Amino acid sequence: MTDQAQQLRAQLLNALTAGGSLRTDEWKAAAGTVARHDFLRGGFFRQAGGSAWEPVLQDDPGWLEACYQDESLVTQIAGTILPQDVRGQILREPTSSSTLPSLVLRMLEDLQVEPGMHVLEIGTGTGYSTAVLAARLGENLVTSVEYDADVAGRAETALREQGIHPALVTGDGLLGHADGGPYDRIIATCGIKTVPAAWIEQTRPGGLILVTIGGWLHASELARLTVREDGTTSGPLLGGQVSFMLARPQSPPALGLLPDLEAGTERQTDIGADVLNDWTLRFIAQFAAPNAQRLTLSRNGHTEDVLIDVVSGSWAAIYEDSGRWIARQDGPDLLWDAVEEQFGRWHAAGKPAPEKATVTVTSQGQTLAW
Repeated sequence: MTDQAQQLRAQLLNALTAGGSLRTDEWKAAAGTVARHDFLRGGFFRQAGGSAWEPVLQDDPGWLEACYQDESLVTQIAGTILPQDVRGQILREPTSSSTLPSLVLRMLEDLQVEPGMHVLEIGTGTGYSTAVLAARLGENLVTSVEYDADVAGRAETALREQGIHPALVTGDGLLGHADGGPYDRIIATCGIKTVPAAWIEQTRPGGLILVTIGGWLHASELARLTVREDGTTSGPLLGGQVSFMLARPQSPPALGLLPDLEAGTERQTDIGADVLNDWTLRFIAQFAAPNAQRLTLSRNGHTEDVLIDVVSGSWAAIYEDSGRWIARQDGPDLLWDAVEEQFGRWHAAGKPAPEKATVTVTSQGQTLAW
């Protein structure tokens, strides 16, 4: 590694320590052995205004300095497009990235590992976090699963070139990797909608699962769950509005043809659609309507916020009329009734912050309580 890269890495880690993102000497030492730029030699995309992205390649001015900024760097667009594939700009959605180092290191510290523990990482990505894990624990105690075969191949190349040889698996991370278990810790570097049963089954009783729980209303929180002997798991949210791309198998399905929004039953509601503009309240609402997606429409002189559950066919449209909020619903599940009930429990608990909440996962589902 060049003197400039070493200096940039040291500056980054010192800044993260001063800012409180990096709190322990053990993880600072581990991160100090890993060169982030070696996992970004294929370049990355930077935002070029609006939803446009433009490539930054290894030979471009500022590439190395950007690798050591505390920023997430997009490495793949639309599932297949890499920085070297693009000239100019592209208007598509990111599908893979190198997470900002402060979040990587915060999560590794929150994982509460001890020497000798076996860790399963869900989402290898560029391989940077995998390398830091291996530097702390030893490569023989780290297993990492990546869904995208091309992403997995690039990560393996970067790791092997640095002499790092953890167990790397290409496959659906939601299934874990039973052959390598049981694990003392599981950490997910992708967002998930529901905690997979396989992760619980593959974690030793007393072990921890660190995962960002999100959903199709686009709000998420980091949770640290303890696995019990009875096959259930629960634990606190850790706060901070942590956000990752959802695991691809849990991405929202296409809405398709909209339902007849003139149908259904109307009633007045004490909770308006404006609650869905707040990150924490959207997160809470997702536990009441876990399969709902949101869209905003202008209809009949009103702006309607519409929740649609394409799994059940249920929907709810909420709009304001003469200072009153109205909910119109149809389908087997009354979505806004469920949201109101969830908010009622939250209000009764004193409207606590997310880190006062506990997530519990059983065979009957996933719940949020205060």
